[in-house]
Amino acid sequence: MANPFVHIELNTNNLPAAKEFYSKLFDWKLDEHKMPAGTYTTINVGEGTGGGMLDLAEWGAPKEVPPHWLAYIGVDDIVASTARAKELGGTVVQEVKNIGDFGALSVIIDPTGAAFALWQNSNVADPIS
Repeated sequence: MANPFVHIELNTNNLPAAKEFYSKLFDWKLDEHKMPAGTYTTINVGEGTGGGMLDLAEWGAPKEVPPHWLAYIGVDDIVASTARAKELGGTVVQEVKNIGDFGALSVIIDPTGAAFALWQNSNVADPIS
């Protein structure tokens, strides 16, 4: 399948409560990782697409951003895919950004108002932001 969903992420205002709820509900294995921007909790679901959880305030999100799940779609060229999304009427709310040595992301609102993220498994030499 071209461009599969590769990651899903919970952005929340109460990470301890979210971790307790989802680990008990689904028996997910959660692992905390200290990163420069804050703590990132990875979700290991065994088979299928895994994900992560983060605290919105700790990661610097504006207070008006509500808790939400964000789906990431894998791409080979994130700069070109982000530009193409913009050409097709999407609104880029997070330009291409390297995330440590893990890869690069961008966040887009589609023309219907739905948010999604793009993910490239390698860093970008000259990210937009």
